[in-house]
Amino acid sequence: MARIAVVGSSNTDLVTYITRMPARGETLEAPRFEMGPGGKGANQAVAAARLGSQVLMVSKVGDDVFGRDLLANFKSQGVDTRHVSVADNVSTGIATILVEQSGENSILIVKGANNHLLSSDVDAAAADLLTCELILLQLEVPLETIYHTVALATRHGRRVILNPAPATRDLDLTKLHDVAFLTPNRGELALLTGMPTDTLAQIEAASRKLRDDGIRTVITTLGHEGALLVAPDGVTLVPSVPVAAVDTTGAGDAFIGSFAHFLAGGADVNQALHWAVRYAAHSVTARGAQRSYGDMAAFRTFCATVPGGVP
Repeated sequence: MARIAVVGSSNTDLVTYITRMPARGETLEAPRFEMGPGGKGANQAVAAARLGSQVLMVSKVGDDVFGRDLLANFKSQGVDTRHVSVADNVSTGIATILVEQSGENSILIVKGANNHLLSSDVDAAAADLLTCELILLQLEVPLETIYHTVALATRHGRRVILNPAPATRDLDLTKLHDVAFLTPNRGELALLTGMPTDTLAQIEAASRKLRDDGIRTVITTLGHEGALLVAPDGVTLVPSVPVAAVDTTGAGDAFIGSFAHFLAGGADVNQALHWAVRYAAHSVTARGAQRSYGDMAAFRTFCATVPGGVP
């Protein structure tokens, strides 16, 4: 069984489904509200766990009801919470999400306890982290924690997948040369490189700039278009499959968690990407982030209805 670690964020998602975005100063009635577990780190952990990986989570929650609920959710999903600790007198991370009728979303993040996940927490979990084939990182925790984890993994020969989200120009690429995979979306790639990313040719050019800056392999997620892999041995577009999108919240995390699951389980990069774009497509056919992630049985059922085979 694949063993994966996630060093990252845990949030409570406050999701409002809207008919349209309000104008400045305008109040609108919204038809639906839901609350559930989220955070990029937690989402990626749950996606991998749902598919059958053993997942170790290194994270922080607040000393509030949201934090207690997140810990209970991890345990119900089979995620190892030995290194999910409580930050005293700090709120749990919160994501306020507005979902439009098209399924597209806009998100505001309050980092809360996530901003208290420190290098010392990573060191405390090091012995368990190093039992894992892959370590997943995102940018909803302090950058110094990210750099420290990459350095630890590199010293011990562990592969790292870094999802640079939410992207920031403060990210020091010189400290990320040993990351195995950098996985931005189109907008994050544009912010990191200062280059346009409207077309596949532009995305390839921006990805090559990151490679010139020392990043080994770039995988750009493209939503319904799939993903573009720019690697030392070439460029590959991995197409997605057409689905009726209901809610795109958490789809990028579904992609990364499933990619990690299949890669750690022995698939090559192209095969892992093939399944990951399908798992992300499956996730947008249901509402919410983690609640939209299928287990392996549900995913196989979905794959039987679209081109590309069944895992």
